[in-house]
Amino acid sequence: MHMPTRTPIFLALLAAFSPLTVLAADQALGEVTVTATREGQLVSETPASVGVIKEKALREVKPSHPSEIMGQVPGVWVNVTGGEGHQTAIRQPLNTSPVYLYLEDGIPTRSTGFFNHNALYEVNLPMAGGIEVSKGPGSALYGSDAIGGVVNVLTRRPPTQAEAEGSFEAGSYGWRRALVSGGNSFGDHAVRADLNLSHTDGWRDKTAYDRQSGTVRVDSAIGDDAVLKTVATFSNIDQETAGSSAISRNDYLNNPKANYTPISLRRVQAFRLSTAYEKEGNGSLLSITPYYRYNSMDLLANWSLGYDPTRYTTENQSFGALVKYRQDFLPLRARLIVGVDLDHSPGSRKEDSITTTRRGDYYTAYTRGARVYDYDVTYNGISPYIHGEISPLERLRLTAGLRYDMVNYSYSNRLGGNPVNGGGRFYGQVGDTDIDYRHLSPKLGATWAFSDSLNAFAAYNHAFRTPSEGQLFRPAASASANAARAAAEAARNLKPIKVDSYETGLRGRVGSAVNYEVSLYYMTKTDDILSSKDPVTQATTVTNAGKTIHRGIEIGLGAQLAANWRIDSAFSYAKHTYGEWKTKDGDFSGKEMALAPRVLANTRLTWGKAESGMAQLEWLHFGSWWSNDANNVKYPGHDIVNLRGSYPLGRDLSLFGNVHNLGDKRYAESTGVAAGAETYAPGLPRTFTLGIQAKW
Repeated sequence: MHMPTRTPIFLALLAAFSPLTVLAADQALGEVTVTATREGQLVSETPASVGVIKEKALREVKPSHPSEIMGQVPGVWVNVTGGEGHQTAIRQPLNTSPVYLYLEDGIPTRSTGFFNHNALYEVNLPMAGGIEVSKGPGSALYGSDAIGGVVNVLTRRPPTQAEAEGSFEAGSYGWRRALVSGGNSFGDHAVRADLNLSHTDGWRDKTAYDRQSGTVRVDSAIGDDAVLKTVATFSNIDQETAGSSAISRNDYLNNPKANYTPISLRRVQAFRLSTAYEKEGNGSLLSITPYYRYNSMDLLANWSLGYDPTRYTTENQSFGALVKYRQDFLPLRARLIVGVDLDHSPGSRKEDSITTTRRGDYYTAYTRGARVYDYDVTYNGISPYIHGEISPLERLRLTAGLRYDMVNYSYSNRLGGNPVNGGGRFYGQVGDTDIDYRHLSPKLGATWAFSDSLNAFAAYNHAFRTPSEGQLFRPAASASANAARAAAEAARNLKPIKVDSYETGLRGRVGSAVNYEVSLYYMTKTDDILSSKDPVTQATTVTNAGKTIHRGIEIGLGAQLAANWRIDSAFSYAKHTYGEWKTKDGDFSGKEMALAPRVLANTRLTWGKAESGMAQLEWLHFGSWWSNDANNVKYPGHDIVNLRGSYPLGRDLSLFGNVHNLGDKRYAESTGVAAGAETYAPGLPRTFTLGIQAKW
């Protein structure tokens, strides 16, 4: 098929106009980032700490889990809870709380009302075109969720000519994965399709995992000044999960494969479809992106079997749009962005109590009991925002933003408003109700260019987080009907979390061989929504209470040591404390928060290049952390060494391999204290992966 001569120009325009696809070749001041402002913007003029993981790094690492790649960003810790499940820590302790916003090409992968801390397993991460992590609050442009950070996974651009590639790998504990990708261009259109098929038997007992996910992206040029990008993605996940289910210290040391909760399971389906239309004018850009999302999860949770055993299904759809207009002005390089985000997300929860059978520490079977929750809830959000930039001096860039969120939950309860008795436990209910939130979020920032190779930034951001559907309408089980009624009423009256963050930093390079970034932050959270567990019964109470303080330093460094040698390091030192925190479990004011190591470090020494042969040695360091909020049980931390590499067998054929935990170190993904005893969620022992990749 003959292609018009203008097609390459149009595809170049597509790359230029669609900032969500832009990643520069080098981590330097000339790099372009898109997540902090929703526009392609030089890192040197971005008043925020943004970590970029490029497509090249994803192709080299070939992560089987988000934890294998996300630690390359300073201050980011993603752990493993089974399969591709995870908890995240970005300027926060490791947690499952809804304090992060996960995007795919700038579009939230889930509605605010239906947050899931495992959001990255709903994205085809190993086949992505890059990842950007904007650390700290991002609410002025993104609204609720974006407190700890914004994680934006970028899809791969379609090729300008026919190409195809595929890989197959196998490894320890029944690991198998096939990745297939290909595409072509046709006139003013280009397409890419990706497919990911993964399986593992799991290294712990009864932790098998299957995944099928795929992405189709179509880019089109419309006339001389407009582009269209359509992305469809799906994921289907089926896993037996130990999750982060902890085991005793004795089993952790002597029988780490033990899984006390082999009856637990998680089945997830996710589908997303979006079409982004962008039209360039005279110094302007109009962007309209309608989208559709579908998410469902069937879960028998392992962590609550001891105090609140249930099996439930949540489901939600989303119909939304992101509308934005940007105008640039020649005087003072001024830029104005105005927009509105629209989200209509109807959902539901059906939950049954279960009666479990135990043999010692092990849950061996269960039977379904009474239905304890059965409701529909719709999340609606209308959020206009404005963002401005100006350079009153050549070296100075000032930014400011303001967003107003209007949020509503419309709740309809099929079980009425009275507590339900499920196997001797009582589940609080509220009657049909509407809950509204209104919030104004400002931000201010500035960058100063000392030279072409040294840049400084400072920023203030205010953020908030509305309670999620589960926090508002699904309180934990209680011992009596009156307690359940009180818990339901307290949950309905939860307020948003509010955050104020201050940050400053330096970015620079030394010659062409060394680049670095250093950032300091101080963040306070008030009206924080935290779960408080009874140390004996493990029953959970969720409440707005007190104040937490988060502060730290993050350092990223990269250096080309010689022609074939490179070193990269991501380091952070942070302290997360309770400012004022009094609960029924005690007064924790002044204590450090649990699961919050002060030191995190990821250092990689790389030899060679993928085209001619590459080897990379990776050292992960996790400092000690408190296992409980009382600060009387501490985990000592650990160090892990990984090795990966690739070797070309021919022009379009290569062999690759990976050794995780080279020293077979016994370590914990998370720890805790239950009924006065220490518990551990063991991490993966030494594992091997070997694969072959071909291109056509």
